[in-house]
Amino acid sequence: MKKEFTVLEIDRIIEMAWEDRTTFDAIKLQFGISEQEVIEIMRKEIKLSSFKMWRERVQGRSTKHAKLRVDGIDRFKCTLQRQITHNKISKR
Repeated sequence: MKKEFTVLEIDRIIEMAWEDRTTFDAIKLQFGISEQEVIEIMRKEIKLSSFKMWRERVQGRSTKHAKLRVDGIDRFKCTLQRQITHNKISKR
């Protein structure tokens, strides 16, 4: 069963997939999709040349895979980044 996403959700998934510090686990936590499903969305939604560049960039990258990260780094966003909750920026 494939989950249907809105245009805004797809944009956010693509944005998170491009971010170096955002792991596939973080995407799964927020959207309930696996790394393979993220790859399928990227393949479908972006240009082929962009997809190839992205795949080359993230393949084996320790920051995209929580299990490959250095011990002690358990966040998926910069500490200076504003708090984001369910795709909405929280008020300060």
